[in-house]
Amino acid sequence: MDTAVSTRADTGGYRSNLEALRRAQKPSRGTAAYGRYVNRPLGRRVAAAGALVGLTPNAATAVSAALSASGILLLALLHPSWVAGLLVAFLLAAGYVMDSVDGQLARLTGRGSVQGEWLDHTVDCVKTSSLHLAVAIAWYRFPPAEDRAILLIPLGFSVIQATTYFGLILMPFLREKAAPDAPKPESGDEHPLRKWLILPTDYGFLCWAFVLIGWPDVYFVVYTALFALSGAMLILALRKWWRELGMLRT
Repeated sequence: MDTAVSTRADTGGYRSNLEALRRAQKPSRGTAAYGRYVNRPLGRRVAAAGALVGLTPNAATAVSAALSASGILLLALLHPSWVAGLLVAFLLAAGYVMDSVDGQLARLTGRGSVQGEWLDHTVDCVKTSSLHLAVAIAWYRFPPAEDRAILLIPLGFSVIQATTYFGLILMPFLREKAAPDAPKPESGDEHPLRKWLILPTDYGFLCWAFVLIGWPDVYFVVYTALFALSGAMLILALRKWWRELGMLRT
């Protein structure tokens, strides 16, 4: 949840809230197409409506946590079927929308806090790590293949997601510490294809991949491909971050 900017908008109407949020969006650079064109716009609309009924940023985070936890638990417990896949994907995607809502509400109402930001990041950390552990549990209970070595795939995916998330959170802090006056990365130009090339690594894209649970063979191939792509993207990111930090003054 980004608490650095607040619109202090008059929450007297949905349209005015929506317009205020459109003027106070975080930079889109580095955001995959799903987050940019689907999740943030949906979160903006939910936040504009939520402000009218007194929804707070921390309450939005709690709703996000509840939806995500429900999806993760059902992923681990339900027998694979198209109904289970649709339910899991919907709950996870809805939780992701609410993850956007808390930050949008903070900017709209000025009610963000350091505690709220900590809560948001903590929930995200638990969610991104435990999701793949739930896949490992599901594959142990309902194996999509005979070789139990496939359990290493979701376990490895959990490590990749945790490491990626840690880097994304830590890098802004290190940049500010080493070179507070340096231009921010989001201020530069972005290749128009980048948001599409990184789409397979977007959490929202992953959420909807679970629709395929009812077709184990297809689901296994898609999930494994996302694992490989996320691993490759992490390697590139680690290399970039290392080189960038080496060029900053300390």
